[in-house]
Amino acid sequence: MAAESFVTIDGTRVPIESERNLLELVRKAGVDLPTFCYHSELSVYGACRMCVVEVEKMGIVASCTVPPQPGMVVHTNTDKLRRIRKTIIELLLANHDRDCTTCPKNGSCKLQDLADRFGVSEVRFGQADRRFSLDSSTPAIVRDPNKCILCGDCVRACSEVQGIGILDFAYRGSKAMVMPAFGKQLADVDCVQCGQCTTVCPTGALTINSCTDQVWKAVYDPSKKVVAQVAPAVRVSLAEEFGHEPGEIVTGKIVSALKRIGFDYVFDTSFTADLTVFEEGAEFLDRLERGERLPQFTSCCPAWVKYVEQYAPEYVSNLSSCRSPQQMFGAVARHYLPSELGVKPEDIYVVSIMPCTAKKFEAQREEFAPGGRRDVDAVVTTHELARMIKEAGVDFERLEVEPFDVPLGMATGAGMIFGNTGGVAEAVLRAAAGILEPGSPAKLVFEGVRGTEGVREAELTLGGRTIRVAVAHSLGAAAEVLRRIRSGEAQYDIVEVMACPGGCIGGGGQPRPGHLEIRKKRARALYDVDKLQMLRRAHDNPFVKQLYEKFLGKPGGEVSHELLHTSYATRRRIAGESIKLYTEEADGQLNVSVCVGTSCYLKGSYDVLHGLMRRVKEKGLSDRVNLNATFCLEQCDCGPNMDVDGKTINKVTEDEIDRVFEEEILARLARS
Repeated sequence: MAAESFVTIDGTRVPIESERNLLELVRKAGVDLPTFCYHSELSVYGACRMCVVEVEKMGIVASCTVPPQPGMVVHTNTDKLRRIRKTIIELLLANHDRDCTTCPKNGSCKLQDLADRFGVSEVRFGQADRRFSLDSSTPAIVRDPNKCILCGDCVRACSEVQGIGILDFAYRGSKAMVMPAFGKQLADVDCVQCGQCTTVCPTGALTINSCTDQVWKAVYDPSKKVVAQVAPAVRVSLAEEFGHEPGEIVTGKIVSALKRIGFDYVFDTSFTADLTVFEEGAEFLDRLERGERLPQFTSCCPAWVKYVEQYAPEYVSNLSSCRSPQQMFGAVARHYLPSELGVKPEDIYVVSIMPCTAKKFEAQREEFAPGGRRDVDAVVTTHELARMIKEAGVDFERLEVEPFDVPLGMATGAGMIFGNTGGVAEAVLRAAAGILEPGSPAKLVFEGVRGTEGVREAELTLGGRTIRVAVAHSLGAAAEVLRRIRSGEAQYDIVEVMACPGGCIGGGGQPRPGHLEIRKKRARALYDVDKLQMLRRAHDNPFVKQLYEKFLGKPGGEVSHELLHTSYATRRRIAGESIKLYTEEADGQLNVSVCVGTSCYLKGSYDVLHGLMRRVKEKGLSDRVNLNATFCLEQCDCGPNMDVDGKTINKVTEDEIDRVFEEEILARLARS
């Protein structure tokens, strides 16, 4: 290789290959340059300046922003660079809440680590005197502005990966902050609670909203039978919290640890993943036969479901009516386990061990709390479980393995691959192949739905029928699938979406970091688990069949439909406020609001609003009509929508303005 294809880094020649910037080349050379704002899967931001290097003839530069050029001579460790990095850390600490001992990120905070690494033992600058309140409005995420270092990682993850962008920078200079729109709380904006922001946040500014205290309370209550379900993705990631390699399978140790903590029974969510395949497969084949509500969208991912409710309400009916495996387990545990275990239903306390923060939100949905009692009492993430194990003083390394309890602990390989992107679709296809091609050799591997591409498409022939499948992971990729469907560019029969990169293995509750190579190792481990199973199709699970025989009846039957299915509706985007227009305030006014939320806006509500404003002005009614723009009337599929003194009027197009103005506004004013 020619000499000019090299960069000299600290005296060592390093070849330029596919590196995008000096930072990647420096790390390839074995130098661990510190960063706060750099992530290989996000755009380059260059804000923190921790990765500065000294390039001869160029001076000091941020290595993440400079492409490598042949012949460059780079120094990464000089007295000047060391002083710059220490000063940056001091400045960050000066503007940071330094109550580290009670911070959820204590021990895993990058700012804390780098302060120790560079020997910052004192801060020469005064500490910020501003204090902002914590935002714990969602069950999934806690936002603490006092610990934000303005690295922008969460902003880019939410915008670039998820395509939502509910976080952004506000104000300037020393007043700059990262926050949701209009300073609202996370519960009042479009947040789907996927937790990807928490996975990239280097400090305690965005953390998981922990519920371990209430779980401990249940464990210590002698009147409770505490039941755990463990999701597939947890078994290939928990060991990372104890220093093991990603992808190490520790299923038996998880069961053992939970029993040592005090759980009475430990079951496998993969069991109800198999149950989901029974129900979702039957639903899919019925839709396929009827040619109705296609494509069928998977509904296992609560962040994806919430995304559809908020951003694509016209496709709510395309969502599978099946509950997720977590919620199916909750329903079965609440209604079936009491008789099996000989306990009262109210004495069972159901805990989900999940890789996902959005599962916390899902467990609290009204749909899954019949009679006011939630089917799932608490959701603990992989990270929280590791803390509970450590808190209990359990030596994870010395644990003996234990099996899941029966009857809800036996699962097939189909249920276990639910943790990977493409896993749900593949499990349903295995079932469909068995039903549509009876007697044929079992089709168990569908390579077309596997992989790491954001969007994957496959066409399969089963029983003489062509099945068109799309698989997407990350909500940014899901938006692309929706675009293709809306435009007619593509037609699918089944669409699987998981909100997090890689699927559940990359969930917001998983150990950090969760970059691509780590996700690949976790995914490979789940596929290996599948290969080792004697039973790899959900319909071969004898315990699921037994559950139908003893309790549920049949897939899609009366009992199973009541317990295992649900329905969804459109969801409010921004709550609580209207925008008052130019009309004058007076007593006895007629209140008129026009929705300008995304769905209605795209259907022409802005023109409707202006048309009404013009007519109110022309008729001299500014003192009698209180005209407002509102963000959502929660009937997005019927827009454009408006409200006249509490009456919602749907599909108010520009052509309908005169009729609505005359019949709904002038007529009411004449009667008043």
